[in-house]
Amino acid sequence: MTSRNRVIVVAVLLVCAIAAAGAYALSAHQDPTATSTGPSPRATATATANATAPATGSVAWVPHDPRLADVCRTALPGQARDTLALIATGGPYPYRSDGVVFENRESRLPRQRSGYYHEFTVVTPGSQDRGTRRVVTGTAGEQYWTADHYASFQEIDPRC
Repeated sequence: MTSRNRVIVVAVLLVCAIAAAGAYALSAHQDPTATSTGPSPRATATATANATAPATGSVAWVPHDPRLADVCRTALPGQARDTLALIATGGPYPYRSDGVVFENRESRLPRQRSGYYHEFTVVTPGSQDRGTRRVVTGTAGEQYWTADHYASFQEIDPRC
């Protein structure tokens, strides 16, 4: 098995383990009375399992774009961690526009094909609208945080 194949196998196993841990953790916090129309199939497909729990073990995390600053998942506001948990389970989301394609018009994230990124609102206490905080996910599983409505991004490090 080549080194690249080993990395791919480890990454797949890590994502599966994190998804299982996240589903278990979220089951205790789900509101059975909550209703939702649910995310679009494309938004569900981009939901990433590494949003739910930090990785354990010796597998190193490699940022998708080393030019972007990174931020520990645990250092994010609680509302951002809540949004990451919702993404991992496919919703329900608090805003109708959650899960829509993020166009990356400002090119602040790595350049990808159209439809690669999806955005999700991070609730801002006291805001009368969606506010400026978002989580943007990539199809390959990467996650980005912006507190200033796309003016800057940090890649979310799922290990911490």
